[in-house]
Amino acid sequence: MKVINLGPDPSLAYRPELLPDTGTEKSAFRNFQSGELFERVFNTYRLMHTHQTLDFVRQKHAEWAGCTHARMTVMESIECLDQLVDESDPDVDFANSYHAFQTAEGIRKEHPDKDWFQLVGLIHDIGKIMALWGEPQWAVVGDTYPVGCRFQNSIVFRDSTFGENPDNKNDTLNTECGIYEAHCGLDNVLMSWGHDEYLYRVMKFNKCPIPEEGLYIIRFHSFYPWHTHGNYTHLCNDKDLRMMSWVKEFNKFDLYTKSTDLPDVEQLKPYYQSLIDKYCPGVLRW
Repeated sequence: MKVINLGPDPSLAYRPELLPDTGTEKSAFRNFQSGELFERVFNTYRLMHTHQTLDFVRQKHAEWAGCTHARMTVMESIECLDQLVDESDPDVDFANSYHAFQTAEGIRKEHPDKDWFQLVGLIHDIGKIMALWGEPQWAVVGDTYPVGCRFQNSIVFRDSTFGENPDNKNDTLNTECGIYEAHCGLDNVLMSWGHDEYLYRVMKFNKCPIPEEGLYIIRFHSFYPWHTHGNYTHLCNDKDLRMMSWVKEFNKFDLYTKSTDLPDVEQLKPYYQSLIDKYCPGVLRW
């Protein structure tokens, strides 16, 4: 097994030789500039960047608090993803449930001793079931970023999609820190609303004993402006910088295991059910 440094160094760079081998060039992933899915992806981000304001995010926190929308097992929630194609994803055009198993299997191959990490790979996107309960995809999927402070240039489609966002015209919210204090920690920052924050809250509400590193990955894996482009570090504390290496490590499998070579889900289910039984068993409140 390849040895990978998961230390606190926030500058830990990707090493191509350590990336999962999917037979696809790495530059082919996250191409937001062209391709047959471009119009769908762009429109999702245009709506997101127009409507995701500080007030909107606060409203969603209140609306989805308490986990009272449904009761189901984790495996049932994964099966619900059979009904969902992520409109923000330029890489794939198939149901999100397959991506869950692709990510988990990629992690299992490289980290066979970390069952919690494999489980996080399996469940990291199941917060997207909000879309099946009426939430528009622009409030569910896609890259996340802080609200309440200046929108940084590394946010995808930054120049062309924020023109109608009221917060973009609010001087108070257009400083580096906005409503926050420098180095306040990402735990104290409101992110654009989506499946990351929702699933994090579901896991916490149901007292699932996933290690802190796993919960952190769930909460911030879509925060590409931070973990890939290095923005917003002025809001980070020491914990965030320690955790960044875990998010970077996870991102390799979240992104580079995507393939139209779909896994045999039924064959894999018994193994992953054993992990679910260990860390988030039974019927959960969503």
